[in-house]
Amino acid sequence: MESSEEQPGPQPQYPGNHCIRDGDFVVLKREDVFKAVQVQRRKKVTFEKQWFYLDNVIGHSYGTTFEVTNGGSLQPKKKKEEPTSETKEAGTDNRNIIDDGKSQKLTQDDIKALKDKGIKGEEIVQQLIENSTTFRDKTEFAQDKYIKKKKKKYEAMITVVKPSTRILSVMYYAREPGKINHMRYDTLAQMLTLGNIRAGNKMIVMETCAGLVLGAMMERMGGFGSIIQLYPGGGPVRAATACFGFPKSFLSGLYEFPLNKVDSLLNGTFSAEMLSSEPKDNASVEESNGTLEGKQTSEQENEDSIAEAPESNHPEEQERMEIVSQDPDYKEPKDSGSKKDYIQEKQRRQEEQKKRHLEAAALLSERNADGLIVASRFHPTPLLLSLLDFVAPSRPFVVYCQYKEPLLECYTKLRERGGVINLRLSETWLRNYQVLPDRSHPKLLMSGGGGYLLSGFTVAMDNLKADPSLKSSTSTLESHKTEEPAAKKRKCPESDS
Repeated sequence: MESSEEQPGPQPQYPGNHCIRDGDFVVLKREDVFKAVQVQRRKKVTFEKQWFYLDNVIGHSYGTTFEVTNGGSLQPKKKKEEPTSETKEAGTDNRNIIDDGKSQKLTQDDIKALKDKGIKGEEIVQQLIENSTTFRDKTEFAQDKYIKKKKKKYEAMITVVKPSTRILSVMYYAREPGKINHMRYDTLAQMLTLGNIRAGNKMIVMETCAGLVLGAMMERMGGFGSIIQLYPGGGPVRAATACFGFPKSFLSGLYEFPLNKVDSLLNGTFSAEMLSSEPKDNASVEESNGTLEGKQTSEQENEDSIAEAPESNHPEEQERMEIVSQDPDYKEPKDSGSKKDYIQEKQRRQEEQKKRHLEAAALLSERNADGLIVASRFHPTPLLLSLLDFVAPSRPFVVYCQYKEPLLECYTKLRERGGVINLRLSETWLRNYQVLPDRSHPKLLMSGGGGYLLSGFTVAMDNLKADPSLKSSTSTLESHKTEEPAAKKRKCPESDS
């Protein structure tokens, strides 16, 4: 990392995926705040009330920290030793310090004048320390806290990290928890573990979490195996999935199937004509990049596509520009040529979508899936009872819900239905800790709840009720076992009177 900072130009330092390239999906990090964007040249990005360009990050390795300079340019931050001169003198306690707002000699106008002169944030923090009348009376811990607070406010340091399930789940839960049904990141980790998500599996997923659960499964499977995503409405919403930046090889094993055709598939009445009769104006799915793409999008898709934008007071048009483009090759009719060519291209995409739906139907009809994951805003009971028929015996299933009561009803229905074992309704508990020298303690603020999970395993159903001959033979056998010999019945100890 140090060698990349010394070079003036953005040149690749590491082969493979260690180097940031143009068009990559990255996550910007500042303290505990994250934002997912796509690296594009001369594209203005707004993050934490600051705007800048990502041109200079191209060629550097992931994890590099940059400083925002004048003109929105990012420059690699060189590592420097923390100055300790201002922390040598410290008080014994803070009881005599009065917070009256008069301890700082510099005013807001003075600080603004320093910024206009181009003075870096590090120097501004140093001047704030020197002009503070109470800084040297504070304890050493209070001084460190003061310096950290001022650096966060005046030093514009941004770290570019590689997207992952942990980072994206933390980002969504902190910024837009409603988009992912208030699923906490530790709950998502429990789902991946209980569902036995691994390479080579054939998984079924039904989620309305902006594609976060789907992306987490794809990351863990590593491009090996197949995933059938069931979606409601006109098409699957994969805004969070696009933020992972998966290569095209990962998308070859991704299929989708409309949820309203599941009953017909179970009843054996599904046909290709049913897909052709679906309305095509709602949305068209582009499988080349695994994201929902089309001319018209629903309100929910628009909301999920702007989940990464942290500033809610920006106009909607500006928010949309900050999000990754879901299909860089797609153009509007006026840019792609004549209207006839656009219609032909749209028909071609619809045919590809229909073909992928038929492939997904064929995979579901085999009824040998290796697992089932359900995390949606719909009631889990009818979903789970229908989708369990596609899962092979001795396979795990996991259902997530924000509330406990729907899962209790689902638990009862599964016990009545049979065909499942090891049912477990659980809730994960999470507490964050501050770990610092001589001041490690639980943080004051913690999450009240991250949702509930219902997990279990499928087993082969007992088909004795369907075969009367087996039932009669079994009942005869049981009657012979329960009937005891007559002599054994009469044999009992007699007490002498």
